[in-house]
Amino acid sequence: MDTNTDTETPTQKTSGDTRPYAVVLYGATSFVGQITAHYLTNFLSNNKNEDGSNVSWAIAGRDEDKLNKLQAKLESKVDIIIANSNDAASLDKMTKQTQVIISTVGPYLKYGEPLIKSCAENGTDYVDLTGEAIFIKDMMDKYQDTAKQSGARIVNSCGFDSIPSDLGAYFTQAKAEEKFGKTCNVIHMRVKAAKGGISGGTIASMASIFEEAGEDKARRKQVTNPYLLNDDTDAPNVRQDNVSKPVYDSNHKRWLAPFVMATINTRIVHRTNQLLSYEYGRDFKYDEAMWMKDGVKGKLSSYAMSAGLLGFATAMMIKPSRELLSKHVLPKAGSGPSKDEQENGYFDIRHFGQTAKNDTITVKVTGDRDPGYGSTSRMISQAALCLAQDISKEDIGGGFWTPASAMGDKLITRLEAHSGLSFEVIDS
Repeated sequence: MDTNTDTETPTQKTSGDTRPYAVVLYGATSFVGQITAHYLTNFLSNNKNEDGSNVSWAIAGRDEDKLNKLQAKLESKVDIIIANSNDAASLDKMTKQTQVIISTVGPYLKYGEPLIKSCAENGTDYVDLTGEAIFIKDMMDKYQDTAKQSGARIVNSCGFDSIPSDLGAYFTQAKAEEKFGKTCNVIHMRVKAAKGGISGGTIASMASIFEEAGEDKARRKQVTNPYLLNDDTDAPNVRQDNVSKPVYDSNHKRWLAPFVMATINTRIVHRTNQLLSYEYGRDFKYDEAMWMKDGVKGKLSSYAMSAGLLGFATAMMIKPSRELLSKHVLPKAGSGPSKDEQENGYFDIRHFGQTAKNDTITVKVTGDRDPGYGSTSRMISQAALCLAQDISKEDIGGGFWTPASAMGDKLITRLEAHSGLSFEVIDS
């Protein structure tokens, strides 16, 4: 693993590509889609192709009026494509025109499959924001072979789920290898601090997972499987730690509470390990949790967080309470944090790695915007551009990948240069 991130971000188009667009943003009028559209407009107006030409891209969705209104608000002209997840022909027409699709259309369990099918069949690269591990599993089972044959690189979870976790673990392992000559067999990820809001779209995605798990025992089993996304015939079966209740961390003198994103992030990290030919080791253990303060206040916060998450999950798996919460309590679709909240948000997470010989390393991963929207819009944009401009089909072939396994150091370079993220080794 090469972690030299001092090189400039390449801006050339993939050689030999004849499609009119480098990137198409599908779901551009969704809450996070609009944020992403504005970011791409500003970024691409200042970052042109190597020959000085503009990077070609378009916004897409099913509602022409909303797309026209969004287009009018953007700082520069961008093309519009009309496509609907219920119309396979329109999706095919769209995916055949671009190198990469960015999808912000969730819940992915309900709306995501037709677009992945189209991308897999038409050799179109794809990135999304899904935190729905069971959706990724379903899509891998159905379209992995098709994507491999067509050359489509499908990279799920390219936002706060799960780039900081996945690339943070990847970066930690690379630095451990440099320092100790071997990777860590254990990494504990801890959310030290985060500030940001939540949107109706995120709630809808969570509701779709709980609905499936509440109605199907097999789905519940999938949700609890830490190796759900490891599709090799000899996947590891190491028992993984899972912070599901208050725990005291005596090493750092803090209380721990469950982290709601751990169920997707841990699965992505373990799949990365598989796709990197188990460079992290077949006995690798990885877990995530939230840091609380020490003392009584921290203990109470940890218990309150744990109880709140358990109560929310239980309520969302029961149809009447799920509908009650969705209708009267939770944010509605299309809503989310204000622009000021996005710009004043941040996140600070730590990866504590330890080798089999008890050598330790600590990595700090930070972002300077609201994690779920301000930062996420930048992360997914740079992931898409990384696939389009930096990673050739010869480097990475078709199939279902993770951010770290597909883009690794090149994506870290982009994120640090253009997305307000930072990856650094610190004293623990």
